[in-house]
Amino acid sequence: MEVVSVVLLAGGIAGVMAWLLVGRWPGLDPATPRVATRAVVEEVRRHQTLRTFVHRRTDPATATGLALTAAVALAAAGSIGVGALLLMVQTDRGFARWDKSFGEWGADHATAASTTFLREVSLLGGTTITVALAVVVAVVEVIRTRQRAIPGFLLCVIGGVTILLNVTKFVVSRDRPTIRQLTGFSGSSFPSGHAATAAASLAALALLLGLRRSHRAKAALTGLAVGLAVAVASTRVLLGVHWFTDVLAGLALGWAWFAICSIAFGGRLLRFGAPVEAAERAEALELEGASRSRSG
Repeated sequence: MEVVSVVLLAGGIAGVMAWLLVGRWPGLDPATPRVATRAVVEEVRRHQTLRTFVHRRTDPATATGLALTAAVALAAAGSIGVGALLLMVQTDRGFARWDKSFGEWGADHATAASTTFLREVSLLGGTTITVALAVVVAVVEVIRTRQRAIPGFLLCVIGGVTILLNVTKFVVSRDRPTIRQLTGFSGSSFPSGHAATAAASLAALALLLGLRRSHRAKAALTGLAVGLAVAVASTRVLLGVHWFTDVLAGLALGWAWFAICSIAFGGRLLRFGAPVEAAERAEALELEGASRSRSG
């Protein structure tokens, strides 16, 4: 059962790392527009220096602060990661050197039981399970939080990542592994659709389930989402239907798209255009302050 152990170990390590990272971040975040507006107003009233600019970018209470900064960084890192992996695939360097060996190892150590386990875990990145989970979470969280933007947010995340990965698959058109394939598949190989879908959708569900809950709960949900996404990605390699670089690109693409959608909806503010509105308010207050200084 070495194959099962690899999946559990990969998902477990990734999940614990994400849990520890989020758990060590400041617990305060922009849970309501009122908190975000007040924080923005207080910041722009200060004299504009490099120090206050950095503080505003890392202040967890500000709508344009830590949450937005982290999301932008994640989106940028994911986009750069996909590009770097594509370059590795084309030049057979970096992680691409491990593509064949990882796939062959999975085929050599496969058993009937391990293959069944891999297929079941892999379903978490499939369309049917993803849509079902999204509908259930959307209904529950709309009732609990009264946030009407939840269905739109999930549609943006899941629908958007599906379109993005299929366009990328069409453009790249990479052949599937020729190793022993232990499950069905469709489309070209790069990036992994299951990995991308799991990364984006599970992150979105974790964000919604963490609304108005404790910081510990949010950290645990984040760790669970990351761990499950990595586990799904690893199953695709061990089932012989994706190269290692395919699933890395899928994870990067999925998390990058989730970050972009989070930016658009203001993170836990969950209102489309919230960061833009906060930035516009800040700019208006800056102009007002400058005008008063000149008139005084």
